[in-house]
Amino acid sequence: MLSFIELSRANALHNIEQFRRLVSPGTKIASVVKGNAYGHGMPEMIEILEPVVDYFQVDDLLELRELRKHTDKPTLVLGYVAFDELEEAISLGCEMAIYDAVRLAVLDRLAGSPPSPPSPPSRSRVRLHLKVDTFLGRQGVLPEDVAAFLEEFQRYPNLELAGVYSHFANIEDTRDFSHAQRQIDAFHDVRRLVGPNVMTHMSSTSGALVYERDKAQNPLVRIGIGTYGMWPSEYMRLDNRSMELRPVMRWVTHVAQVKTVPVDFPIGYGLTYRTTRETQIAIVPQGYADGYSRSFGNMGKVLIRGQECPILGRIAMNMVTVDVSHLDGLRAEEEVVLLGTQGTKRISAERLAENSGTINYEITTQVSPLLPRIVV
Repeated sequence: MLSFIELSRANALHNIEQFRRLVSPGTKIASVVKGNAYGHGMPEMIEILEPVVDYFQVDDLLELRELRKHTDKPTLVLGYVAFDELEEAISLGCEMAIYDAVRLAVLDRLAGSPPSPPSPPSRSRVRLHLKVDTFLGRQGVLPEDVAAFLEEFQRYPNLELAGVYSHFANIEDTRDFSHAQRQIDAFHDVRRLVGPNVMTHMSSTSGALVYERDKAQNPLVRIGIGTYGMWPSEYMRLDNRSMELRPVMRWVTHVAQVKTVPVDFPIGYGLTYRTTRETQIAIVPQGYADGYSRSFGNMGKVLIRGQECPILGRIAMNMVTVDVSHLDGLRAEEEVVLLGTQGTKRISAERLAENSGTINYEITTQVSPLLPRIVV
């Protein structure tokens, strides 16, 4: 097997333990495994994380279907579920986001009408989490409309308000907390409306690091990027120097060919690179079809024998050319690391993100789901 993704079980468990220590005792952790577990592989990460987390979180029905092949653990579905998918989502067992009153009647009907009062309520009540848009400008009920929504919600006895939640817009920017504080204040007003018996949650990894740290702000936190050993921002890392997150992913491939080309030899599509000397090159069998961004051409590096090797020319769909003139006797099928550690050197998702003008989330999430995932 030439190319695969290694996943460190020890590092993933270490990261969850770091967040257990960070938040108040008793706070539940929902591990976010949407986006194929941020590109790491949902089945493999569920197998690692199931014993140590309280919830999983996915985005939609497709992800819920896949998740239910591997776990029965309580799961939040916080993205959009179409009307014709609601029945299946209920049958698979989940707690769904609700952010408008339009679908309340449909959900109530699908759950099955409970006996008339004063009989006890049906056991098949659908558990919903109300999303409140506290100045993020995405899905959710506006704070000023929550009271009316709650009044409408009472009309449907087969629905249970299991949670109320929101999401920070820029809390990872610790230089200016003003917008985050505005969101917190608005969410506190909503919490007073729903009362103490409804579970609340607002924080993803960033919020846990800043807002929930050592404080019982909410009984649940949703840990996404931190689960996989990456920081939401450089500010977060600098503000939490005593906390160590360990990357879970290591992207491994192997040399497909080694050869020497003469001076002024073109490399790759578009002739964007020409050798300035006789150059030993290695062909690496990964490319943008595998999620290795085309933006890394002529500027990225890979690791071979624990040394950095510059990329020459453009990234192709399935191939990369690198300069290995400094490696004597290199042969086909020697290990190449595109992301992660080899020897004492490391190429981080943050470094790759900086090279391509994006964020570490995108670097790992865009890794092809077709690459085998191996838990080590």
